Amino acid sequence: MIGLVAMMAFSGPARATTAGSTGHVQVEVIGTGRPVLMIPGLNSGAAVWRETCQALQPQVQCHLVQLPGFAGAAAADPLPDDFLPAMRDELLAYASQRRLERPAIIGHSLGGVLALQMAIAAPDAVGPLVIVDSLPFYAGIRNPQATAASIKPVADQLRAGMLASDAVTYQAQAEAALAGMVRDDGHLQLLRRWGHDSGRATTAAAMHSMLVHDLRDEVAEIRSPTLVLGSWAGYRAFGATEASTRDIFQHQYAKLPGVRIEMSGEGHHFLMWDDPQWLYGQVRTFLDTAE
Repeated sequence: MIGLVAMMAFSGPARATTAGSTGHVQVEVIGTGRPVLMIPGLNSGAAVWRETCQALQPQVQCHLVQLPGFAGAAAADPLPDDFLPAMRDELLAYASQRRLERPAIIGHSLGGVLALQMAIAAPDAVGPLVIVDSLPFYAGIRNPQATAASIKPVADQLRAGMLASDAVTYQAQAEAALAGMVRDDGHLQLLRRWGHDSGRATTAAAMHSMLVHDLRDEVAEIRSPTLVLGSWAGYRAFGATEASTRDIFQHQYAKLPGVRIEMSGEGHHFLMWDDPQWLYGQVRTFLDTAE
């Protein structure tokens, strides 16, 4: 709970803090060092990165991204036909308008997919990438032979089911999906609140978009140095091992030139909370050496 209170309260009194937006994306800027966009995952608030931002001071200028429709933020109106490419374009426009020269990007989960999409779409505009527990094609975890085309009917059905579900069932399923994603009960309660405050239509659209985009071949176009930080311990009960999970990451990122993959020993999906010192050290060392 101490970490949670610190995260919610941190405002960086000695650091410049401004806020801005591009389209539907809201961004809070903290610090004056190297620009780093910090993108949260599905249904998460920008505050998921506050402690990481604090730990990286004063070397970086944090651009804490709040995606629309998540964690109480206003939803995009109209909702994009394809959520992730729309958010990708807004974030690239934000970096351009703020004249951020090849900013580093740290993305967690869905935010990691967004970071990959940004680097694929604009390889010369994006700097080093830190991808936190995220994969180029989530639908390929269980079936590596799956494709975007083969998974689309499943994704369509999932989205329709989410939108048609009654409120009690939807919330129960959303909370069940959080099991094993974080070790600390205080953070779990925060994730439940963020999920409750996230717009159902946005969540369904974002999940659908993430499922139907297969980036396993497209990552070959990325020119940014890339560090991937993975977790496996949260899935130990389902038979996962560090070796088996690393194998999934290595296969999915096989075409990304020079990618470095590191696995946390005990952290669950929210590595910035579960294994913070390890994550901070990995990010600091990487940003110190990556161009």
